[in-house]
Amino acid sequence: MLIKEIRRYMLLATAALLLAGCGLTGGGNKTAPVEEAKPTPQQPVPPVTVPQVPTIPTQPGPVTPPQPQQPQPPRERVWNWDGAVQPMMGKMLQADGVSAGSVLLVDSVNNRTNGSLPSVKATTALRNALANNGTFTLVGESQLATAKQQLGLSAQDSLGSRSKAIGIARNVGAQYVLYTSANGNVNSPTLQMQLMLVQTGEIIWSGKGSVERIQ
Repeated sequence: MLIKEIRRYMLLATAALLLAGCGLTGGGNKTAPVEEAKPTPQQPVPPVTVPQVPTIPTQPGPVTPPQPQQPQPPRERVWNWDGAVQPMMGKMLQADGVSAGSVLLVDSVNNRTNGSLPSVKATTALRNALANNGTFTLVGESQLATAKQQLGLSAQDSLGSRSKAIGIARNVGAQYVLYTSANGNVNSPTLQMQLMLVQTGEIIWSGKGSVERIQ
């Protein structure tokens, strides 16, 4: 009986020692808290540098300077001189006091309009209308030009007055002189004609007619 009690006591003592040893072991070997792994700092990625390609300057081509605009020449005005002159010449040749075979001086048309007028063409139309008329012999253009030069005028200039025209006609031996002037608006001029006797200055015929502008 005593031996059982001793064994029991020893078992209890052994168990107590074992328990005490486990307690000491557990207190001394506490596991240290595990530190969380810190993320490894990332190294900054250097920016990619793209080399710049040098710009090649564009060579400018030849610059053509703007062409200056040429001013348009004024449109030439044209009149129907023949249409105005021929009817009047037909009437003049039938006028009273006209002696067949006489010499006639045709003075250049005197421009008395309000603008520039190609009076040379009008004079040419007069002489053409009297060519081969069968009544008058015309003073030649060269003879008339010489007489005008003596007065300091060009061959195309009009004598300007009836008295000068009569004076020239006397110098060239003409019996009649035809004095013509263009009057009024230059766009629609009127021809006025006077047939005069050189000896007396008398006007034996006068005519008047409008000139149509063609363009």
